[in-house]
Amino acid sequence: MRYRAIDPNLFIENRKKLVAHLNTNSLVVFHANDLMPKNTDGTMPFVQNSDLFYLSGIDQEETIVLLYPDAPKEEWKEILFIKETDAQLAIWEGNTYTKTTATAISGIATVHWTSQFKQVFHTLMGLADRVYLNSNEHPRAHCSIATKDRRFISWCKDHYPLHEYGRIAPIMQQLRGIKEETEITFIQEACNITEAGFRSVLPMVRPGLMEYEIEAVLSYEFLRRGSKGFAYAPIVASGANSCTLHYIHNDQPCPAGELLLIDVGAEYAHYSADITRVIPIDGKFTSRQRKVYNAVLRILKAAQEILRPGLSFAEYHKAVGEWVEGELVALNLIDATDLKNQSNAAPAYRKYFMHGISHHLGLSTHDLGDTHGIILPNMVLTIEPGIYIREEKIGIRLENNVVIRADGVQNLTANIPIEVEEIERLMI
Repeated sequence: MRYRAIDPNLFIENRKKLVAHLNTNSLVVFHANDLMPKNTDGTMPFVQNSDLFYLSGIDQEETIVLLYPDAPKEEWKEILFIKETDAQLAIWEGNTYTKTTATAISGIATVHWTSQFKQVFHTLMGLADRVYLNSNEHPRAHCSIATKDRRFISWCKDHYPLHEYGRIAPIMQQLRGIKEETEITFIQEACNITEAGFRSVLPMVRPGLMEYEIEAVLSYEFLRRGSKGFAYAPIVASGANSCTLHYIHNDQPCPAGELLLIDVGAEYAHYSADITRVIPIDGKFTSRQRKVYNAVLRILKAAQEILRPGLSFAEYHKAVGEWVEGELVALNLIDATDLKNQSNAAPAYRKYFMHGISHHLGLSTHDLGDTHGIILPNMVLTIEPGIYIREEKIGIRLENNVVIRADGVQNLTANIPIEVEEIERLMI
């Protein structure tokens, strides 16, 4: 294991929080993600279902978590199913979880082999009135593949058509949006690792350096510190590429006199960092670059200042839109005519700032959590304003990761250089 062991009490408490939301005499089932094939006999690196990991800490395919809190027998209240191992499998893949290690990691006492799931499930379905099933209901999800969860929903309803069925996704969204202190510690470590990578890059950037060379240094610094690598496909975007929001080709030389946008985050213990910084390829910002950069930085600082429990996301977004509008006017990018002709559906500032200001961060880079209601303590959010001037090849996005606290925010990225003077000094 690359990361330090996680106290199983985290998963025990997470299950308790979930159980408190279930109807009486209900059970709930969570499946591991599929092991996805490559060409011929290869497979993609395994990525665990984040809901299952949140409840068990088990990072292995063919895993199932079943919770039945009102079960008549104690050993049926929490059951973990893992794939059976043998000596031949160990030769090829190394040691997988034993029942003993699975219990130690998850805190679940009853562990069976996955091959026993249907038999046990059939017994418990004969006792339960309702079953909650999982699905990916993230607002940005567009999955055309029949996932394990989707296939199980079809199988379950076909075999047990008379049971009541419920969605577990809304409950998981509510729970995962509020982080435990242990989770925040792991996100902080992911941010620290990302900081180390960024600081290693600063003195090496120069005109002509390939974007992928920078990506390589970041990968090296992340891996050597216990991260599995990037939490998401890194964006290393120089010059005009910085105006493409999800640029991931990273295959161009860094042009002299222009900017380099780095949007990157390390993963640690399955938790993500998500940080963006912009630096001058020559080591010094031009006057225009500095003006735009500081405009974005002022928006970031203002957003960070007002975030607090009780603020609605609607109020937050409205305030940010007004700040962006003011900065764009000062930069002579929009004028009174643009403001007069704008509408609520298409505000003038959207020409230069076309994405959201914040998202939840945790086991997924765009983590589960409410973004329409009220901001609550222990939410972990990004703050990422940007101004993108395509005609000038200036794309600037600055992104911090913060925890909402009772009196404001805790900036998990406070040590990552962001002020113009510090960045220029570190690039010498």
